[in-house]
Amino acid sequence: MQYGLSIAFSAPSEYSALARAAEDAGFSWVTLADHLLYPQQLSVPYPYTPDGKPRFADSDAFPEPWTAITAMAQHTRHIRFYTNIYVLPARNAFHVAKALSTTAVFTEGRIALGVGMGWMPEEFAASGQPFGRRGRHADEMLAVMKKLWTGEWAEHHGEFYDFAPVRMLPAPPQPIPVFIGGISEPAMKRAVRHDGWISDLHTMAELKELLDRMWSLRAEHGAGRDGFQVLCFNPLDAVTPESHARLESWGVTTITTMPWAREALQGPVSLARKLQSIQEFSAIFIR
Repeated sequence: MQYGLSIAFSAPSEYSALARAAEDAGFSWVTLADHLLYPQQLSVPYPYTPDGKPRFADSDAFPEPWTAITAMAQHTRHIRFYTNIYVLPARNAFHVAKALSTTAVFTEGRIALGVGMGWMPEEFAASGQPFGRRGRHADEMLAVMKKLWTGEWAEHHGEFYDFAPVRMLPAPPQPIPVFIGGISEPAMKRAVRHDGWISDLHTMAELKELLDRMWSLRAEHGAGRDGFQVLCFNPLDAVTPESHARLESWGVTTITTMPWAREALQGPVSLARKLQSIQEFSAIFIR
């Protein structure tokens, strides 16, 4: 089992210290959240909570993740980074491809792209991207980006992008894994076609049901578990090493956690306490 540390909602000034502590404690990943902006008035409810209220506040910082990852990589040696998740179709494929290929070079390949389709129309309106067709847009973006990441001449003729041969350098030193987040049927079918799936917050029973569906979809696609990453948030009822072993037996490859999350519900958590909680979690689950 691998472990990821979520640093969402922490102050950007804490990122490098948290990444170093995670690496020293045996974590394999650091994960970052993403949003372009936060509108004063939301036009749609947040889809992942019963009351429709986001899990974050309009005062929470969302640094541009690839810039933040490049900075953290300069203070670490081997820990890897992925976005959980990156609102891909609210962007332009060329801009994203260039940002990731550059980040991959400066991190020596220690990145993966975790993407979601987004739920906030305001982000898409602000960036001039189609909200209603975001799934098809994202699929074509990934196809375009993978062509550009070869570093060779590439052309594409599709619904959203149509271009004659171009070349983008620097190329990533190795293929950039793509993980798809989401629990809808389209999201899970999209994940099957890529390198892994990112779940939301679930109980163990809910996650087991979703994983059964994922493995069924993989079988329909002519694939199995081998080489496919399953990255989940720590289920609220998975609080022992034995429960984590059960998750691993179901095919979970990475558990992402924020060890100070319960304390954060009561108020701000200091950096010193976050660093201590990383060590406490590692002592139980990693070492």
